[in-house]
Amino acid sequence: MAEVENWTPETVKAALDAGEIVLIDVRTPPEYMMEHIDGAFLMPMAFFRAHALPTQDGKRIVLHCGSGARSGKVAAAALDAGVTPLAHMEGGFGAWKQAGLPYTGTEMATGAPVAVNRG
Repeated sequence: MAEVENWTPETVKAALDAGEIVLIDVRTPPEYMMEHIDGAFLMPMAFFRAHALPTQDGKRIVLHCGSGARSGKVAAAALDAGVTPLAHMEGGFGAWKQAGLPYTGTEMATGAPVAVNRG
């Protein structure tokens, strides 16, 4: 039986930079709007449809959310729908930020996007 692969944020970052994965954020639109990983596509858990996922011809699908709980549930549903192989980022966006990896946030004073952790 297929299982969900658990990837660290660092593994996800390396694969994303190499163009090897499709990263899908299953958080809500407001969460994504406030801060997100550059290059991640948004498919909120509430609207998730496994049949709408891209094919994995050459690129693995990796799911993430805020903490790993929602993406774990979505990954299980996707596996049940026959989507395999499938990976999920351990610890979610919180772990990504804790690892000091780059993302786009929001400048609270102006509402404008701001690059975070871009060295």
